[in-house]
Amino acid sequence: MGVNRAMNTALDVARQARQEGKQAFSLGEIIHNPAAVQALKEEGLSPVHSPEEAKDGILLIRSHGTTPDMVAQCRLTAQKVVDCTCPFVHHVHMLVEKHSTDGKPVIILGDPDHPEIKGIVGWCKGPSYVIQHLDQVESLPRTLTGALLVSQTTFPPNQWDAFLPRLLEHLPDLRHENTICNATSVRQQEAEKLAKQSDCMIVVGGKHSANTQKLAKTCAKWCAKTILIEHAGELSQYTVNPAIERIGITAGASTPAWSLKEVVDYMNDMEHKGLTPDPQETEQAQEQVVEQVIDTAQETVEAVQETAQPVVEEAVDAVQDAAEEAVETVEETVEAAKEAVEEAVQPAEHAEPAKEPSFMDAVAASMSRIRNGQTITGKVVQITDDEVCVNIGYKSDGLLKRDELVDKDVELGDEIEVEVVKVNDGEGNVILSQRNIVNRKVWGELMEKYEKGELVEAVGKEAVKGGLLATVEGVRAFIPASHLAQRYVDKISQFVGQEMKLKIIEVDESKKRIVASRKEALAQESDAIKEAVWSQLHEGEVVKGIVRRFTNFGAFVDLGGVDGLIHVSDLSWNRSITPSDVLQVNEEVEVKILSLDRERDRIALGYKQLQPRPWDNVEEKYPVGTVLTRTIVRVRPFGAFIELEPGVDGLVHISQVAPNRVEKIEDVVQPGQEVNVKVLAVDPVAKRISLSIREAMADSAMSYNADIPGEGYEEQHYEETAFQPEEPVAAPAAAEDRPETALELAMRKAREELEKGSEE
Repeated sequence: MGVNRAMNTALDVARQARQEGKQAFSLGEIIHNPAAVQALKEEGLSPVHSPEEAKDGILLIRSHGTTPDMVAQCRLTAQKVVDCTCPFVHHVHMLVEKHSTDGKPVIILGDPDHPEIKGIVGWCKGPSYVIQHLDQVESLPRTLTGALLVSQTTFPPNQWDAFLPRLLEHLPDLRHENTICNATSVRQQEAEKLAKQSDCMIVVGGKHSANTQKLAKTCAKWCAKTILIEHAGELSQYTVNPAIERIGITAGASTPAWSLKEVVDYMNDMEHKGLTPDPQETEQAQEQVVEQVIDTAQETVEAVQETAQPVVEEAVDAVQDAAEEAVETVEETVEAAKEAVEEAVQPAEHAEPAKEPSFMDAVAASMSRIRNGQTITGKVVQITDDEVCVNIGYKSDGLLKRDELVDKDVELGDEIEVEVVKVNDGEGNVILSQRNIVNRKVWGELMEKYEKGELVEAVGKEAVKGGLLATVEGVRAFIPASHLAQRYVDKISQFVGQEMKLKIIEVDESKKRIVASRKEALAQESDAIKEAVWSQLHEGEVVKGIVRRFTNFGAFVDLGGVDGLIHVSDLSWNRSITPSDVLQVNEEVEVKILSLDRERDRIALGYKQLQPRPWDNVEEKYPVGTVLTRTIVRVRPFGAFIELEPGVDGLVHISQVAPNRVEKIEDVVQPGQEVNVKVLAVDPVAKRISLSIREAMADSAMSYNADIPGEGYEEQHYEETAFQPEEPVAAPAAAEDRPETALELAMRKAREELEKGSEE
C-alpha cells in the first residue's frame, strides 16, 4: 500500500508541476526500484540528496520517511512539501517518539544504513540502538530499563521471532511492538511456499532494495536456482526453460505492477513460442507407433493361422508384449493399440484348445512376465568389460552396465538382485540396474531417520547462493546458510569437503532431495551431552572443570559440556578481588557444586570453599597483646578496618584511634595509611578482632625508656620482679572505685599471660 500510494502521489505531483511550470523533486529515490525511479524522472520528478537542491520547487518526502529535523529543513527550503511516508513507517515514528519522550531507550531491528532506519532513529528522543545480527544482542547494555523494541517494516518475520526471545532473556522488562508491515510478512510466506514447489524462482525488484534482497534470500533458501532481476531484459543472461522447469515469479514490495507484468509476459512468450514440443511432430510419432503395432499384430495373426494350435498362446503373448511396449512409449495410443491387438487375435481365440499341453506350451509357461520397476533375482551368465548379462527367466537376458553394478566383484553363476529399468530398449534388450535398488533402500533409511529425528552423516560439496549443497549417502541435500552453524557464517565455502552431521528438516519426495540443518544437529548433540553431564552431577560434590570466560559477576567453568558459574563472592575469602585475580582462562580447577537448577539450566559452583579459611587458627596467629604494622582498608564513622591478611579484618574502634578524644575519625586516619595496632581481643566464632592504635602508641612510648640514660636498669628490674608468683603486685586501690579501662584490661591480660608463662 505504501509503495502504491507513493508512486501515485509522485506521478500526480510531477504532472501538476509540469502544468504549473515548476520543478518537482524527491528527497532521495522515492522507492528502491531503478525502473520506477527512471519512469518518474521521465515524468519530471528528479531525486535530490539535500533540500537545498529543491529550492523553490515541489519536494516529495519518500516512502521511507525521514527525521523531524529534515522535514523542517525541507519546509524552509522548498516552495511546497508533500509527505509520501508510508503509513506503516509513520506509525513506527509515532511509537518511538511517544515512548522516548522521557528519555527511555529504543532498540530497532534492521539495517543501520537503510534510510527508513535513519528516519526512525531521528524520531527517538532518548538513546537508540540499531542491531541486525543475533550476535549483537550481547553487546547491548544490561541497564536499558524500560526499553522499547521495534523493527524496520521490511524486516524478515522469522528473524523477528529469533531476536525476541534472546532480547527478552537479555532484558526481562523489554517492551516490544511488532512493526513489520503485514504485506511484507504475507509476501515472504507466499514466496517461500512458491519456492518450495519450483525448480527456478525469478524475483523482480531493485537490487538495492532491502525488501527485495530479503525476498530473494527466502527463495534461495528453498530453491537453489533463484534469479534476482530488475526488468525483463535481464532474463536473456540466464538459462530458463519453461518447457522442462517449473518456474515461480514473485516481486518485492517496491516493484511496480507493470514491471512484474512485463516479466510474466516475457516468460509466457518463451513458453508458447519455442520451448514446448511441436504438437504435429508428436502426433506423427504417435501415428507411426500405432501403425507399427498394427503391422506387428497382423503378422502375428498370419503366423498363428499357419502354425499348429499350441503356438497360438505364444503368439498371443508376443502381441500383448508389443502392446505393452507401445503403452510405455506413448500413453495416448494405448487404447488404440489394445483394440488392434484384440481384433488381430480374435480368430485365434475362437480356435479349439489343444487337449494335451505340448513342448512349446511348457516353454511359454516357464517364461516370466516382467514390468518396469520390478525387482527380481537373476543369475550372472556373462561378464564383459562394460556390461554384465543376467538370466532373469525372461525370453531375453537382461543387460546391466558396470556403473549400475553395486557389487563390483560379481562372478559367473552368482545370483544378484536387480531392477528392471526397461523391458525393451528398442533392440529387444532388457535394461537392468542395481543402483536403483540401493538408492531406494538409502532413501527409505533416510526417511526413517527423518521421522525419528535422528542425525545423518554428510559431506559438503558446493557453496551456492543461499547455502551449501551436500551429499547424504549419495542423496543430494541443501543446507540453508542460516542452518550451517549456530552463529552467522560469513564464508560458506569453508564447509566444502568437510564431513558433518545433519538433521533432515524437509523432504521433496518427487525430486528425491532433502533440506537439512547442521545447526539443529549441533544443538541436538549438545543437548545429549548436557543431559549426560547433568545426570552425573550432584550437589556437594567436588568436580574438575576448565575456566572459559570471566564476567564482572564471576567466572564460567566448563564441566564437560555444561557451564557452571563461580560467583565472585564464592571465588575467594578476600572480598576485594576480581575473577582474574584468582583464576586464569583455560585453567583446570577443582570446584564444589553448591546448587543445581535443572529447570533454569544453572549450576552454582564454589572455589573458595576448597581453600583454607583465613579465620582458622586466628587466635594462634594473632594472640592478644601482639603489636602489628598493617594498612587501613576502610574507614567508617565508628572506627577503622585494618586488613591483617586477605580475608581477615580487624576493627579499631574510634575510642582506640588516638590518645585523646576524637570527634571525627577522618581527621586522624585515612584509607591506605599504614599504622601500628595492638591486638586487644580475638573472637573467631563471631569473626571479630579488636585492635587499638592508641595502646600500640603507648607501648612504643614505654619502649623509649631503653634509650634514656639511667632508665635501663629500672626497666629490666621491673620486668624481672614485677610479676613473680611469690610477690604479686596489687592494683591501686583507686581502681576498685572505677570501671576498668581498655588499657588496664589489656595490661591485666598481658600480666596474666606473663604469670602463666613464668609458672610453666
